[in-house]
Amino acid sequence: MKFSIITLFPDMFTGPFEYSIIKRAVSKQLIEIDLINLRDFATDAYKSVDDRPYGGGIGMILRVDIVDRALKHVKSQITKPKTQTKTILLDPQGTPYKQSIAHNLAKNYDHIILLCAHYKGVDERVRSLVDEEISIGDYVLTGGEIPAMVIVDSVTRLVSGVLSKPEATTHESFTNNLLEYPQYTKPEMYNDKSVPEVLRSGDHKKIAAWQQWQALHKTKRKRPDLL
Repeated sequence: MKFSIITLFPDMFTGPFEYSIIKRAVSKQLIEIDLINLRDFATDAYKSVDDRPYGGGIGMILRVDIVDRALKHVKSQITKPKTQTKTILLDPQGTPYKQSIAHNLAKNYDHIILLCAHYKGVDERVRSLVDEEISIGDYVLTGGEIPAMVIVDSVTRLVSGVLSKPEATTHESFTNNLLEYPQYTKPEMYNDKSVPEVLRSGDHKKIAAWQQWQALHKTKRKRPDLL
């Protein structure tokens, strides 16, 4: 899996991608992350990538011609035949991001191109250059860099071989539209609260039934919209 991230601030990704699962996935060559500076495709001496909006308004807008050059450059570097590529604009107007989208990206694509919007937004014509627009929530961030990190992290852990136990992604929140059942570890008793007896019983059939019921109950109580 390759991620190409087009951004004005490539240094923002240095910290988050140098730890934990993502770092291990990169070192094992299970994923590749390519950071592309949008300013490299500017044409003036100031490396300008934005301009004032037609019709007036507050803020600056990313230019469509510069974004187009960046996207064409990234796609021109694709050398493997039949590479399944998905180009995504990170934008608050996009489709709300869900675990099902992460699964789809991990399963069906080899190369994900993430375009990080910034400033006031993008020229509307940029939307015709991408395959999909994704939002990570109904709020506005300063740019698409953090959403890009979210997508890379959530998709990476679903790539084959990244997690040592593949079943780890089949029994977690949002799988089958349920929240994950409660989990416990040592100590067995803490502040007068004990680990449920069924989890200590060793009866795997009863444990599985308890976990399923708890997942359903928790989802109904916390996120009934999932049901």
